[in-house]
Amino acid sequence: MSSKILFWINGSLTSFCIAHSLQKKINSDFYAVVDSYDKPKVFFQNQNLVKFQKTWFYHDYFQNMAKPDLKYLSNFEKKYNLNLWELAINERIFYRFNSVYNFSSDEILSIIEHESKLFDEIIAESNPDFLIMFEPTLHQEELLYRMCKKRGIKILLLNQPNISRSIISENPRKIDVEINLKKVESSHKNFDELKLFKKSFSTFDSIKSYKSQFKVSNLELIKSAFSFFSSKNVHVNTHYTHRGRTKFKVLKDEIRKKLKRKIRYSFINNNLQTTIDFSEKFVYFPLGVDEERNLLLAAPYYTNQLEVIRHIAKSLPIGYKLYVKENPAQVIRYWRSISEYHDIMKIPNVCLIHPNFSAENIYENCSLVITIGGTSGFDAAFYQKPSIIFSDLGYSILPSVSRLNNIENLPNLIQESLEKTVSSDDLDKYLKILHENSFDFNPMDFENKYNEFFYHDGHYLDVDIPESKMKEFLEKNKITLDKLASEFEKKIK
Repeated sequence: MSSKILFWINGSLTSFCIAHSLQKKINSDFYAVVDSYDKPKVFFQNQNLVKFQKTWFYHDYFQNMAKPDLKYLSNFEKKYNLNLWELAINERIFYRFNSVYNFSSDEILSIIEHESKLFDEIIAESNPDFLIMFEPTLHQEELLYRMCKKRGIKILLLNQPNISRSIISENPRKIDVEINLKKVESSHKNFDELKLFKKSFSTFDSIKSYKSQFKVSNLELIKSAFSFFSSKNVHVNTHYTHRGRTKFKVLKDEIRKKLKRKIRYSFINNNLQTTIDFSEKFVYFPLGVDEERNLLLAAPYYTNQLEVIRHIAKSLPIGYKLYVKENPAQVIRYWRSISEYHDIMKIPNVCLIHPNFSAENIYENCSLVITIGGTSGFDAAFYQKPSIIFSDLGYSILPSVSRLNNIENLPNLIQESLEKTVSSDDLDKYLKILHENSFDFNPMDFENKYNEFFYHDGHYLDVDIPESKMKEFLEKNKITLDKLASEFEKKIK
């Protein structure tokens, strides 16, 4: 009997490409949920490259929304053991990061009611054995993921566990094998050898490469602007994610953001520390990028980083300072407001560091690293520094890494962590397990490829996708996609 596989397909196109290669390797019934703009939707409606038994188009199900049914939503929460307001308030479209439209509580709940009924219908009709998707970044993806998980459907998430290689797993950033470091044989690499080994699959170089290619072409920006302003802008009526996004508002917002980015970066250059006194003892907290999964979904109760900094500063033992470093990747979110930088700088015993300052120098000289949900706790181990994390990450298996479960325990956890040492053998064993259970595929590199090929360098997603052009892209990347599909085949079989 053939298995049934449900694919979540969005603008990333990765899931569609996986489905195309995977259908040649296994005998399964494929189903798809497509979250796209109108022009790509035409491609998915008419394409003959992948045979889907049925395709649901996510944005078709949000017309004529009435007042939300609170009884239904309450029962739905209990059925799936969910906290819907947690997902809603941390959704970037609904709150905090939407500068052109303010959603009301009723609008938010009505949207969630419609999508919960849609996903229930999809799961009932397709009855999938597997869900294939990229690591969830938006609330609707997270909702479908959690619903399928609760229903016992095997989840196959393509994601990266803090390295440039990929894994397919049930939970983000965690491999699907039981890890007992005591039972793993070490190759006894020292810390210098471990650093060299890590550099061969470092995420830092991947992110740097991605940023150097994402939205860099001014010509493609002009083309995408022309496409947008010459379009009918139907999404303002058909896609709730575009409510309030009139052409004038979008233009005004883009100009405002670009001006703010320049002004904010000027403030950063003139006010954030570019030198550090390494003779004093300090704890290091690297800021995470706002409006990202690491905060909004992985650490839903620690999204206010200013408050987190205050909590850490209050928890430090006498004799230690807190060094906070701006994340260089925050530039993609137009930096933070100047008032937020001022608020951080006003906190006693806190020093705010320039984003271009060498993180390696900080790791070498700090006493402890604290991170909400990034790679910094993992990186710290290579410099023999313990760490505290605020979310569930695969590298928390390392004895030098402590997971905070209650903010009131932070002072004690800091004291305990400052006494910890890092074992090169433990780190070597974890890297060995990680390498054995991952494979050579870099999602960010692949994203740059389809952004350049289809999406005007990532500037504009509502584009026509001729089937012939998709065929050309699939053929150009055939070797990579065949290898990726083989990894999914292993998991399915």
